[in-house]
Amino acid sequence: MNKGATKILAVLMMACAVFSQAQQGEEPVDATGQEAAIAEVDTAKSFQRIKLDGIAAVVGDYVILDSDIEKTLIDLRSQGASTEDITHCSLLGKLMEDRLYAHQAVQDSILVSDDEVNATSDRQIQQLIQQVGSMEKVLQFYKKESVEDFREELYNINKLRMLSEKMQQKIVSDIKVTPEEVRQFFRNIPEDEKPVFGAELEISQIVKMPVIPEEEKQKVINKLREIKADVEDNDASFSVKAILYSQDPGSKSKGGFYSMTRQTPFVKEFKDVAFSLQEGEISEPFETVFGYHIIYIEKIRGQELDLRHILIQPEIPQSAIDAAKTELDTIRKHILEGKYTFAEAALNFSDEKETKFDGGLLRNPINFDSRFELTKMDPTLYNQVRNLKDGEISYPLLEADPRGGPPKYKILKVTNRYDEHEADFAKDYLKIQELALREKQYKAIQEWMDDHIEDTYVSVNAANKSCDFANNWVKE
Repeated sequence: MNKGATKILAVLMMACAVFSQAQQGEEPVDATGQEAAIAEVDTAKSFQRIKLDGIAAVVGDYVILDSDIEKTLIDLRSQGASTEDITHCSLLGKLMEDRLYAHQAVQDSILVSDDEVNATSDRQIQQLIQQVGSMEKVLQFYKKESVEDFREELYNINKLRMLSEKMQQKIVSDIKVTPEEVRQFFRNIPEDEKPVFGAELEISQIVKMPVIPEEEKQKVINKLREIKADVEDNDASFSVKAILYSQDPGSKSKGGFYSMTRQTPFVKEFKDVAFSLQEGEISEPFETVFGYHIIYIEKIRGQELDLRHILIQPEIPQSAIDAAKTELDTIRKHILEGKYTFAEAALNFSDEKETKFDGGLLRNPINFDSRFELTKMDPTLYNQVRNLKDGEISYPLLEADPRGGPPKYKILKVTNRYDEHEADFAKDYLKIQELALREKQYKAIQEWMDDHIEDTYVSVNAANKSCDFANNWVKE
């Protein structure tokens, strides 16, 4: 399989929530013959050995069964991924890569806590229940007899995936590209292979947040102080309080639990408070864009914290939401009348600090460029601007915060359009820099893979040794 197909497969595998069995053995298993997983069953007081599943390969302590490959292929299809170019061999190769990352993560003492894995599993189960209607239907779909069986399998899958991701992040975390490397990368692209970038837009916005009355804020602060006092003075359970009162959907079901480091993508205010506390300490109520929080530090492990938190959001009266819309209507009217430009209005009236000082200009979250390629835009944003003509300003749009914060109103304007074009070094530097970085990271991953395949126990079933793997899994 060529490198391009390998990259496509890797993307598909990362994008899909693959629910296939992640097997882990205590001792390495030799898969060079047609060996199988064996179970013993008691039948009429006698034991009978039954062949359950063939072993496709072994990497370190991880066993890959033939059924893992089939399940993964089925799950890719169920997620809507095209599997025309994905072969049995390429899929096996990708599963072996994931297990090599996970195996080495364990060797390097890269940790993934049980609470972190269980929290991820809980979120996935809730999403599945929302999709199919009930836990019973989920179990039926995945052919599981009990919730415990399903949770155990999901735990193994997520543990392996999270270890694999952390190992990959460690490999590429320090890789950077210099301007000269970007220049050389671009120069080395043959003229007839220069990338073509699709049509793009630059978009600006003005945001108004509903004003929350002070009395509503104080109600929340008082409630959080009451919870803090009950835990400290009466030995109440912080975890139970989080389940009862927290409005954070990502942690509520796990008693408010998060495991985090300084690099975890939480808002600055949250991290500043978390890392200022001692083990066993509970913070005073503090505010972020999501509402008001208190944090309890459960354990400190070097640079990593295990914490629990409670989030409560103040009530926003409808009158405050209506007032934000009315104010934006007035701002829009004044811009169209020429009283000030869109950029001047953004600077003076927008409530969004990230964009107001740049004339309301939105930044692409992928590379922080100001341009959004139409074919890669967030569907919600695309639908909001796709019918806007040059110079036109949208009417106020009510938008829920996808991160769980309060809703907001905004008006949008397309400030620039760029037609599809061949890559230009000066105009498209950020995109070319991103491509150069990806290539450098890919090379680093390949070098790491070559080195660790050589140093790790790997065994491939005889039936799979003829596969044309992208990596040297079949050692001579």
